[in-house]
Amino acid sequence: MTLSETHTKVLIVGAGPSGLMMAAQLLRHGVQPVIIDIKRGPTDESKALAVQARSLEIYRQMGIIDKILKDGKQAQAVSFNRNGKQIAQLQFSHVGEGQTLFPFIHLYQQSKNERLLLEFLTLNCCPVYWETNLISIKQTTDTVTAEIQNNNSILTLQCDYVVGADGAHSVVRKQSGIAFSGDTYQHEFYLADVELDNDTFNDNEVQLFLEKKGFSVFFPMPEPNRFRIIGNLPENLNKKEDLVIEDVLPCLNSITGLSVNISHNYWFTTYRLHHRMADKFRQQRCFLVGDAAHIHSPVGGQGMNTGLQDAYNLAWKLAGVVNNQLNPSILDSYSIERMPVAKDLLSTTDRVFSFVMSGGIFANLFKKWLLPAALKWVWSKENIREEFFKRVSQIGISYRDSAINLNVSQSTQIKAGDRLPYLKVFDEKKQLETDLHEWCSKPGFTLIVVGKLAELDLFTLAKWITQNYQPALNFFYLPPSAKNQPVFDAFEIKANQAKSLIVRPDMYIGFINDKVDMVLMDNYLRNIVGVN
Repeated sequence: MTLSETHTKVLIVGAGPSGLMMAAQLLRHGVQPVIIDIKRGPTDESKALAVQARSLEIYRQMGIIDKILKDGKQAQAVSFNRNGKQIAQLQFSHVGEGQTLFPFIHLYQQSKNERLLLEFLTLNCCPVYWETNLISIKQTTDTVTAEIQNNNSILTLQCDYVVGADGAHSVVRKQSGIAFSGDTYQHEFYLADVELDNDTFNDNEVQLFLEKKGFSVFFPMPEPNRFRIIGNLPENLNKKEDLVIEDVLPCLNSITGLSVNISHNYWFTTYRLHHRMADKFRQQRCFLVGDAAHIHSPVGGQGMNTGLQDAYNLAWKLAGVVNNQLNPSILDSYSIERMPVAKDLLSTTDRVFSFVMSGGIFANLFKKWLLPAALKWVWSKENIREEFFKRVSQIGISYRDSAINLNVSQSTQIKAGDRLPYLKVFDEKKQLETDLHEWCSKPGFTLIVVGKLAELDLFTLAKWITQNYQPALNFFYLPPSAKNQPVFDAFEIKANQAKSLIVRPDMYIGFINDKVDMVLMDNYLRNIVGVN
């Protein structure tokens, strides 16, 4: 497709999950971006597989969750195996019950995520310009000039902003002069998408095999008898060229203690893993999301999900600035909020991955004798299971230290900067059950008042919204009722008290107050968020 534009509000470089999510979110908020990618088109060869609960919540807000749930598969458990025998099993089904509508780990290939997002873009008349690459960018205080190659011709595109979603070798990052600090793991790994003819491999659970000389993991895929296998290459194959799956089968059989019968091989590749992070996520009018900003080991299935949330965090802020609805200063909060998340993720995955790959005597003794008992003991503790799920599912990520929060509440559990908790709500008028996340399905901020308000106060509040913030602020009111008492308990609302909270477009609480004060809410929206 030929790119004919000479100016765009936002140029997105890279049409992987992060770039496509960025485009989709901008479209939801009324901004039509230009998105380019050097590839010929979407690919089926993608490493990421797990879609965590927080990402599923985003997809639900976009109205496309049903297809993901239908075409994916829930991981029921993770088993740890040694010498062909199970030594421990962690049940994952409903482990996050009550914390989210999606209390599980969902297996849905990155390629499927990309195609789903591409469908969303197509329905919103936003094409992806494939076989189009960014050559260079030059920034001023007011614009970014991008030199782009499209259909064997060079063109110049004037951009208000540029988002680099172009992966580990990001041209946007390099052109912006941003360092990519970190290192490469010494081991080399393989990945295979295969169909197995083995009754011994459970297609409802992730199976991890640990041995002295390495590991292998079998991830069940949504298709019948299909698995994704990841493992480390044995030393004798590290320098061998043109490797095929048959080369690793002896090692795979040895590590699993089983005979792995592959009936069909869909994809086989080898690769090295890196752990790196950009020193900055923003340089003037250029931003980095996803692998362009951070890469790490695949432990916990965090990579793709973190990139999706980078885009989700940035898009509403950037759209608000582009549409002249928000002060440009809000863009500073992107790096402030997302860099600590990436830094913590790199640190955590690095520690876990280093332990898995450790071949030391004490590490092997621990894996063999102490790990099974330790896992069973840890998993028997409900509070530990809940905290584990919060971290893996990414619903526990909080921005409490962000400058675009205002916390004027005495609540000890839920504070400004936290993700809006998933709480069921019973609509007394419609006699229907819904939830707080459903209330935040529309673009824009959402004001939720929980408690008793006099009819005149309710009218005054609605009038204030209409006169000052329509349509940027959606409004919901939850009066006291027996069926909704769990919501009141969660927010620690006392009798005859009304609590107000303003939820950001990304379903994080930006403002929370133990009363309904329009002056304080106006101060938050005007002076802290920067609503124009």
